[in-house]
Amino acid sequence: MPKENVVDGVQNAPHRSLFHALGLTEEEQSRPLIGIVSSYNEIVPGHMNIDKIVNAVKLGVAMAGGTPIVFPAIAVCDGIAMGHTGMKYSLVTRDLIADSTEAMTLAHGFDGLVMVPNCDKNVPGLLMAAARVNIPTVFVSGGPMLAGKVEGRKTSLSSMFEAVGSYHAGKIDDAKLREYECKTCPTCGSCSGMYTANSMNCLTEALGMGLRGNGTIPAVYSARIELAKHAGIAVMDMVHKQIRPRDIMTKEALMNALTVDMALGCSTNSMLHLPAIAHECGVALDLDLANEISAKTPNLCHLAPAGRTYMEDLDEAGGVYAVMHELNKKGLLHTDCMTVTGKTVGENIAGCINLDTEVIRPIDHPYSETGGIAVLKGNLAPEGCVVKRSAVLPEMLVHEGPARVFDCEEDAQAAINAGSIVAGDVVVIRYEGPKGGPGMREMLNPTSAIMGMGLGNSVALITDGRFSGATRGACIGHITPEAASGGMIGIVEEGDRICINIPENTITLKVEKTILEERMKTFVPKKKELTGYLKRYASQVSGGASGAILN
Repeated sequence: MPKENVVDGVQNAPHRSLFHALGLTEEEQSRPLIGIVSSYNEIVPGHMNIDKIVNAVKLGVAMAGGTPIVFPAIAVCDGIAMGHTGMKYSLVTRDLIADSTEAMTLAHGFDGLVMVPNCDKNVPGLLMAAARVNIPTVFVSGGPMLAGKVEGRKTSLSSMFEAVGSYHAGKIDDAKLREYECKTCPTCGSCSGMYTANSMNCLTEALGMGLRGNGTIPAVYSARIELAKHAGIAVMDMVHKQIRPRDIMTKEALMNALTVDMALGCSTNSMLHLPAIAHECGVALDLDLANEISAKTPNLCHLAPAGRTYMEDLDEAGGVYAVMHELNKKGLLHTDCMTVTGKTVGENIAGCINLDTEVIRPIDHPYSETGGIAVLKGNLAPEGCVVKRSAVLPEMLVHEGPARVFDCEEDAQAAINAGSIVAGDVVVIRYEGPKGGPGMREMLNPTSAIMGMGLGNSVALITDGRFSGATRGACIGHITPEAASGGMIGIVEEGDRICINIPENTITLKVEKTILEERMKTFVPKKKELTGYLKRYASQVSGGASGAILN
C-alpha cells in the first residue's frame, strides 16, 4: 500500500513524527490512509454544503476501519463566471484540479480516495486525477439543487438567463425579473436542470465510479448524508479488494457513459470531458463514436432545459440506474463492467425499475430513436462540432441562413440586445475556443437572450467556444479547428450562407471552394496578449474535438 512509503519502518520515523504533529495516533497511522478531496467553498452554491458531505464521508471511512484525511480542490461557479473574463478560468480549472489532486495524493502516500466534487469542471477534473493516480477511489457529489418555482411552474438557472432576454425584448418588467431572481435558485446544490454538473455526476454513476443516487439525490435531502457515509465505507472495501479506477473506467465503461449520456440528453460539455477522462485512462474516445452510439440509443429524458422535468423528478423516477435498466432492455449496455460497489453494472441495475414514465420514457416509447447529442462535420468543422439535439426545436433541426459574424461573445451579446439579430440569421462567435479564448468560454448569455426574445425557432448560433448545459436551441459549439488555430470559422464573412443539418450530422459554409481557398491564403488568425496561467494554457491546449486536453 502507498502508506508504507510514509509510515512503515525505521526510515519513516521522521514521517511518523509529522503525523503525530497532526494529532494522529499510532492506531490511526496503522490503518489505511484515505484522502478525502473536499471541494467545499463559500462562493459556489453547489459546494456550500460539501463540508457536511465530507464529515459524513469521514465518519463512513472511520466506521469501516480507515483513517480519513481531508485536503482541498478548487471549483469555479460557471453561473457567476458567465459572460465576463471569469469564464476564461472555468474550463482551465479542470486541469488545475487534476494536477493538484495528483500532487497531493502521490506526495502523501494515501491508500484510497473519496472525491467530493459537484460543479462543472470539478467533477471531470477529479475523474481525470483518479485515473492518473489509480488507487481505490469512490465519488460522492454534493448533489443537485431543488427546482425553483415562479407562477406555479418549476424553474432553473436557464429560466433565469432567458428571463433576462425576455426583459430586453420588453416581454417582462422589472418586478417579474426580480421575482425570477429571488425564486429561481432556492437551495444549495448544483443547478437543477441537466446542465454540466448534473450531467457529469450522473455519468459518474454510469461509469461505475459513484454509488446509486450520486447524480440525482438532492443536495438538501438527508439521503445525501447517508450516501456519503456509504461512500466512505465503500472505499474501504475497495482498498481491501484493490479495485482501482482503471479497473472500472475501461473502454466499455466509457461507452456505457456515452450511451447514458445520449439517453439522458446531457450537456454538450460531456463531449469535452469524456474524451479527456478517457485519455487519462489510456483509452481513445473519438467523437465519431458519439454518433455511432447516438444512432442506436433512444433519448429517454427531457430534463431542463430540454423539457420541464428536473433532477428531483429524475431521482423520484428511479434515477440513473432506472435509465440504465431501460437501456438494458435492448442490450445497449456492457453489463459486466466492474463498479465501486464491488459488483458489476448488471448486478447494480437489476430490479431498478422506472417509477415514472413521464420523466423517464420507456425504451419502446422514447422522445426520439436517437440520442440527445449529435456531432456535426463539414467544411466549417472538419474535425467536428457538437449540438444538444434533444434541446433543439423540430423546425430548427435543419436551418440555413446568413452569417452574422462576431469576434467575441460581448460583441454578439450587444448585437442581440440591440435587436440587430433577426429571424433566419446564423450568429457566428469565434476566437472563443480553447486557444483563442483562451479557455473556451460558455455562451449561455447570448443563447438565452435568443430564446428569451422569441427567436429560438428562427435563429441558430455557432461558435468555436462552448455552451452551458443550460443552453437550448440550435446552438452548435466546439467548432474544430478553431479560428485561433487557422480554422475555417476564422474566414467566415458577414452574409455568407451557412447550412446546419442536424439529422444528417453536417454543417456547411456555402461559399465556392475557390473563394474559400483564396481567403485561406491571406488568413492570419488574430492573437491576444496573454499573461500568467492563461498564457501557459493557450500554448499547451488541444482542440475541442479531442477534449481540450493539454499537450
